[in-house]
Amino acid sequence: MGSVRRALVMLLVPLLVGVSAACGGSGGGSGRATERARPAELAFEHPGVLVSKAQLDRVRAHVTARDQPWLRAFEQMRDSKYGAADYRAKPYAVVECPPDTRPGHGCVEEREDAIAAYTQALLWNITGDRAHAQKAVQIMDAWSRVVTRHTEANAGLQTAWAASSWARAAEAVRYTYDGWADGELLRFERMLRNAYLPQVRDGAADFNGNWDLLMADATISMAVFLDDHESFEKAVTHFRTRVPAYFYLESDGPLPVSPEGSGINTPEKLRKYWFGQKTFADGLSQETCRNFKHASYSLAATAHIAETAWHQGVDLYGEVKERLRAALEFHSKYQLGAEAPDWLCGGRVQRDMGPDTEVGLNHLRERLKLELPQTRKLTLEQRPEGTDNLFVAWETLTHAENA
Repeated sequence: MGSVRRALVMLLVPLLVGVSAACGGSGGGSGRATERARPAELAFEHPGVLVSKAQLDRVRAHVTARDQPWLRAFEQMRDSKYGAADYRAKPYAVVECPPDTRPGHGCVEEREDAIAAYTQALLWNITGDRAHAQKAVQIMDAWSRVVTRHTEANAGLQTAWAASSWARAAEAVRYTYDGWADGELLRFERMLRNAYLPQVRDGAADFNGNWDLLMADATISMAVFLDDHESFEKAVTHFRTRVPAYFYLESDGPLPVSPEGSGINTPEKLRKYWFGQKTFADGLSQETCRNFKHASYSLAATAHIAETAWHQGVDLYGEVKERLRAALEFHSKYQLGAEAPDWLCGGRVQRDMGPDTEVGLNHLRERLKLELPQTRKLTLEQRPEGTDNLFVAWETLTHAENA
């Protein structure tokens, strides 16, 4: 039935795109929202959170054939602490993550346990060893028995990081493994609905933009796993409003787009919000002059959201492809060592991008056949892209040349 639903979705999407175009929808130059919704009566495609069944099958085939870079990426994942057969979860009832130097409680443990669950889920799908599926379920059940809430000022960001990995892990187990007991599964679903989704679903309009995009990544991931159409559309709306307000294109005008729902709505406030930047160029991000690390988080989250939507028959990539390509190329160029001109962050940039380019590069280059020379060069140098220990994990394995 999954292939039938997918075929129906892909037949309907061009019709919906045509209606949008007739009504004046944008194709991605300005990044304005294309008015196209996913028909609510269509069931979600599973597995379909970031990685599809077809993509998992291709990864397994590559690893079995000992193809590179997939074999090296697989070995990197397998040999990490997250892939250990004796990995033990360390759940907390209340995860406390302050924004300052005060020690947190459960923050690192939660993020790492969620990544470990996803790692074990991927190992199960690639090797067929049920012990990995059992370990993934064990980790998820440990947390769903205990956690109740997230507190302190970084609660929204922490929740988004962890929830993205939890949802990917759960999706990759639920639809490929027959050993997840109904009671454990229902308990895990309740955990996401009660301790995670309410924290991220409405976003954070006045915060730095990586918060909003990471929250949308978590929301759409949980929405697909939970078959929650309303939350899916909520995440799509956040994507359509925040991506143009985070990555600049000259077609936006002399100033960047103001984040919808925020109080950042004057030239002075916008320039301060963009860390003092006064000159804007294609691909610049709201946090470029803060550091490349946070801009890189947002590149990853943008691609994650669009990739999950793609698997559900909604082409968000098409709405932002020029904006995403410009942002990937802009940051990759300077990450590779190009000298920053005086107009860019006063001539000083902090080159600390993470393993965040594979998913976006895969779609733009492999599916759309667009040229991204700087991004491709950087990605090849970084392969295999591993994990940032926050919310990105093993994307050379799952998305390198995996259209």
